[in-house]
Amino acid sequence: MRLPRPAALGLLSLLLLLLPAPEAAKKPTPCQRCRGLVDKFNQGLVDTAKKNFGGGNTAWEEKTLSKYESSEIRLLEILEGLCESSDFECNQMLEAQEEHLEAWWLQLKNEYPDLFEWFCVKTLKLCCSPGTYGPDCLACQGGSQRPCSGNGHCSGDGSRQGDGSCRCHVGYQGPLCTDCMDGYFSSLRNETHSVCTACDESCKTCSGPTNRDCGECEVGWVLDEGACVECDSSCVGCTGEGPGNCKECIPGYAKEHGQCADVDECSLAEKACVRKNENCYNTPGSYVCVCPDGFEETEDACVPPAEAEATEESPTQLPAHEDL
Repeated sequence: MRLPRPAALGLLSLLLLLLPAPEAAKKPTPCQRCRGLVDKFNQGLVDTAKKNFGGGNTAWEEKTLSKYESSEIRLLEILEGLCESSDFECNQMLEAQEEHLEAWWLQLKNEYPDLFEWFCVKTLKLCCSPGTYGPDCLACQGGSQRPCSGNGHCSGDGSRQGDGSCRCHVGYQGPLCTDCMDGYFSSLRNETHSVCTACDESCKTCSGPTNRDCGECEVGWVLDEGACVECDSSCVGCTGEGPGNCKECIPGYAKEHGQCADVDECSLAEKACVRKNENCYNTPGSYVCVCPDGFEETEDACVPPAEAEATEESPTQLPAHEDL
């Protein structure tokens, strides 16, 4: 049933109201803001690496004013380029922590060359070192050197958040991501490493890479003479390869001489295409109904060109004029 246009529009409006609103862009965490500031500072170091004081006598300036490389002038140039004027949160953090950055630049950078570690981890305590997580920066599952055995992501890694649990990569499972999922087998396993490799496409479980290493065949495959072989596309379940080994046939196919064969719906006693003048074309497992070339398609018929033209040339007769 087709809804009247106003009703359809009303229903569409109701559905739009019921749909969940898209999530607002997530605000960066304090750790992400701190890391972003440090990344921009390090980029500033790169951008100013080949600069100098800009005067005519660089040798005299560096002898008198100390080297540009470690000067306050270079620091100011870097700080001025850290935040866009419209980035309120960046400017707010810079204003609050500018003294820390100055102290690191003038006194501490030789002792603590990693600005992120000194600034974000040890001083502001907004982040953790890689491989650690949470308020106390505890080691992730599997240790801080290779969290999750190198096969997953540690929840909260590098931040003051998360619980340190592992979210395993595809193919891996278990608390430390050392076990293989169904569809994968262990190709390397020792005290420090675990490598899972995909099974052959025919296997649901396996112990090696070929179709003869399957523990269980995937749906649509069957064990035949020690290997998983694919059922014919016409089968619903099979005992071996080919259409002659189907347990049942998919719709559009039927058993004929012991194997699944395409049903020609166009040759059946009951017509598949019911509109007048319509042509039927058989396809593998189905059929299509098409009007002949030049015929006009309507809901219940394929109208020949002559009839279609006659209909257009004979407008509906107006009712006779009636005197009031």
